[in-house]
Amino acid sequence: MNISYNWLKDLIAIDLPAEDLAERLTRVGLAVEGIHPHGDDFVFDIDMTSNRPDCLSHLGVAREIGVITGNPVFPKIQTRPEETDVPLPAILAPDNVKIEDPDICHRFTARIIRNVKIGPSPEFLVRRLEAIGERSINNVADITNYVMHELGQPMHSFDLDKLAEKRIVVRRARAGETIKTLDEVDRKLDETMLAICDAEKPVAVGGIMGGFDSSITETTVNVLLEVAFFKRESVRSTSRRLGLATEASYRFERGVDIENLKAASDRAAELIQELAGGELGEFIDVYPTKHKRNKVESDDLSSSVKRLTGLEVSKYDCTRILEALGISTSDASQSGVFTSPSWRHDIAIEEDLVEEVARHTGYEKIADELPPAYGAGEYQASEVRKKLMRQTLVDMGFDEAISYSFIDTKFDDQYELIPGLVDENYEEKLVTLKDSVIEGAVRMRPTLLPGLLDSVRLNLNHQRRDIRLFEIGKAFAAGQGEDNLPAERELFSMVLTGGDLLKKRLSATRALDFYDAKGAVEAALDAVGFESVEFRNAEAKHLRAGQTAAIYIDGGCIGTIGRLNEEISANYKFKQPVFLAEVDLDAVFSRNTTPILYRPLPKYPSIIRDVSLLVDRATTFEDIRAAVIDHGTEICRNVGFVDIFEGKGVEEGKRSLTIRLEYRSDERTLVDEEVSGVHESILESLSKTLGIEQRP
Repeated sequence: MNISYNWLKDLIAIDLPAEDLAERLTRVGLAVEGIHPHGDDFVFDIDMTSNRPDCLSHLGVAREIGVITGNPVFPKIQTRPEETDVPLPAILAPDNVKIEDPDICHRFTARIIRNVKIGPSPEFLVRRLEAIGERSINNVADITNYVMHELGQPMHSFDLDKLAEKRIVVRRARAGETIKTLDEVDRKLDETMLAICDAEKPVAVGGIMGGFDSSITETTVNVLLEVAFFKRESVRSTSRRLGLATEASYRFERGVDIENLKAASDRAAELIQELAGGELGEFIDVYPTKHKRNKVESDDLSSSVKRLTGLEVSKYDCTRILEALGISTSDASQSGVFTSPSWRHDIAIEEDLVEEVARHTGYEKIADELPPAYGAGEYQASEVRKKLMRQTLVDMGFDEAISYSFIDTKFDDQYELIPGLVDENYEEKLVTLKDSVIEGAVRMRPTLLPGLLDSVRLNLNHQRRDIRLFEIGKAFAAGQGEDNLPAERELFSMVLTGGDLLKKRLSATRALDFYDAKGAVEAALDAVGFESVEFRNAEAKHLRAGQTAAIYIDGGCIGTIGRLNEEISANYKFKQPVFLAEVDLDAVFSRNTTPILYRPLPKYPSIIRDVSLLVDRATTFEDIRAAVIDHGTEICRNVGFVDIFEGKGVEEGKRSLTIRLEYRSDERTLVDEEVSGVHESILESLSKTLGIEQRP
């Protein structure tokens, strides 16, 4: 943002050299990144933050200087532009200006100026515009640019005689409509875009750029001056869709002063009369819904400043600073209500008032000290557990990912979500952003998986095929309580694909599979005290049928695990299997952990028996393990999975499952006959309960 030092001196008395003024502006939050000489002028290059659109003008910066120096601002705007002695017949009837979509265009003003003479701008105007990087076009176009940079209000001038029926209609564009903009590019509009139209066609794209066919030229005699207020989200969306960014859209996207439209129109009309001649005609102001200024309550702002910043600022100084910034505090000492000016959209809560006081008191005066806290230097219990999970996974070769909390609506129906976060009425419970930070990403994520899969795609596109990632973060659902705030849950998610790449190896030794993901989940949960984790056959929308399991602790489902299904894999163009897991950490940490019990090392050796069983395809290893445990044999200490086989020699509908049974006693060395008897009893029990046969 370029600001002219000489231009500022036209708006406020300044007794500071340019270098000192730049330093003072930087201290109050308007960071001056450079000062560039331009003739007898200096130009400040200010890095303006997105929450301060009021300072995207010389008037806005002058207001800040007024607080710094204590001098009043005196913009050169007459109360009313000079009018002709004899009223002229009206050209534009009030009903010739119509807003059809007041949700997007909140206010629209139109002023007629007749018998203007278009020509070059005078030297002072050209010099001012060139100093801030603008080129001169003609006197009327230059005046609209000049006023925009002076007051922060974009505006546009039309050749009135080129408007069909001399009519202005502010509406959404219709499908298939086109417009040639001032840059002489034909642009296709759609129903989401706001167009300013005459009686037949669009003549400008609302808040962005005017049309070429209705522009001011050397033959223009009668001018229609438009000064309007457009909804920020609409201008931002249209600008991105058209790939067209302008000085006007830059300001409208951040917010302009809706109460400043009449003053800006007056200022432009005054300059047009002065520099291009002309006679003032009618002024039409269509303002469907009046702007309501934000009111902020603070019973004791001075105490709040002390509590939040440590600064000692008296009530008098708080009031002085805020009133100089236009924040009304006339009855603040009694009622504790502060009213923000129409040009400050960012003043909404007490902390905003504290920030205004603090920056003009001096950030450098804030002491370097930590705020008082209880339990300082200690981790919360959940943080300790998450740290253990992270360390365990990193030791297993995983990398931690951090994804955006915003996702696209295209993910709405793709994923099976964690129970308890979103169960029913899925669409109604998704959190939708009114003002998205990233184009298209208008949902708060109800799952971490889209972000992880985007990371996998990025890695694969960079030829990295062996990937293990995990993320711990918040997921969101629409609130249902009285406060209607979004619900949050802490989730743990992982994704792995490719091969098992060992250290000092250039290629993977084997492909990663479901059991690698399962082992990683078990290790992560074991690290936080959960040894008994169950995996049960299940179905999930985003996972492949037959390679999906639900994860259980203490009989409660806490997540899902499996292979990404073919549809989503195809959308991401994955050419190798991708395995996913997602766990609800809130549900995990709400359960009691298994006590860590220490036992002496076994004194006596174990006897291992591997046995191959013919089982139905629907029977899982977990079913077999649970059945062995339920059998209640004391000397059977462990049941492990060895192998699985399907194919030749195994009848259709069945599979061969090899398990390993470990037998041991703490009191003596077992003999083979004793183990064989127990072993046979277990196999008989499996045959009766699950219909399992021992494979010959």
